[in-house]
Amino acid sequence: MKILFMIDTLYIEENIRQHSRTLEICDRFPKARQIICERYGEVFNPKAQNFRLQKQAPALILAEKYKHFALSAPPGYNIGAEKNFYFSHMLNCLYDCRYCFLQGMFQSANYVLFINFEDYQQEIKHICRASPDEEIHFFSGYDCDSLALEPVTRFAEHFLPFFANIPNAWLELRTKSTQIRSLLKANPSPRTIVAFSLSPDEIASKVEDKAPNLERRLEALCKLQDQGWKIGLRFDPLIYQTAYQQQYKHLFEQVFSKIDLNLLHSVSLGVFRLPEKYFKKIHNLYPEEVLFASPLETKQKTTSYKAELEQEMLQYCTEQLLSYIPEAKFFPCTL
Repeated sequence: MKILFMIDTLYIEENIRQHSRTLEICDRFPKARQIICERYGEVFNPKAQNFRLQKQAPALILAEKYKHFALSAPPGYNIGAEKNFYFSHMLNCLYDCRYCFLQGMFQSANYVLFINFEDYQQEIKHICRASPDEEIHFFSGYDCDSLALEPVTRFAEHFLPFFANIPNAWLELRTKSTQIRSLLKANPSPRTIVAFSLSPDEIASKVEDKAPNLERRLEALCKLQDQGWKIGLRFDPLIYQTAYQQQYKHLFEQVFSKIDLNLLHSVSLGVFRLPEKYFKKIHNLYPEEVLFASPLETKQKTTSYKAELEQEMLQYCTEQLLSYIPEAKFFPCTL
């Protein structure tokens, strides 16, 4: 399988260096320098790191996760279920979106891949068995892109059949990626949602570096729905520009000209917002970034657009979306 990115350095935790998944990944990068460490935090957590510099050539850290495999999702983060959890097989993302909170949360831009998938699955089973009569949603793209590194991680390949066998578990794969080959090879799961994050081209070209453009994302989306996969649309975060109304109106026209509403599971919408601490850190990394010169304000330790502008954007985009979809499929993010 062709690998679409290069890794020059692999950090490997000592206790998993002979794990079959570790060996398989090492075989994919035979020229990469291998450095053995005791725990991934030795490489990932030190404060004297430059996220912006590391982002130019991140290393891949192979690690084992010991606890907190699935965590309760924040209130307001849902697409229809009462019980919502997120889990992260990876930390950090292949793409370099300027608004991404990961830049503020993590000290390092290196990728961390937790290779003990089976431990995640055990905890997910436990959660589902504890509430067998309730639908439970699991979000996999919270601390990473669910599919961007699929050729290396084979995450979806491992987890799709697992979720298909749990009758009350739903999986959301949140992505900007076109790495959908493992999905196209599989039978569509009735409880898996492939959720694409989408922005107008005029905005994505400025703040979503390295991510596939809108046309390529829509092409991947169409291939999946043609095969029968349930699709999610994630217009989050909304980014302000003076012409945002025309830009988002055109985006919605492009998207809904291609969407099969019978396979559309959900649509979510949310404005740009960051915890104040994260915003300050990212602003220091990219002081010249035009995005951060927008009409922003900080309230209750969250930095977002000024309240009037935020409400204007949400109202306009909500009205536009509800002209295409039933309200039952619409989930504005209230975080």
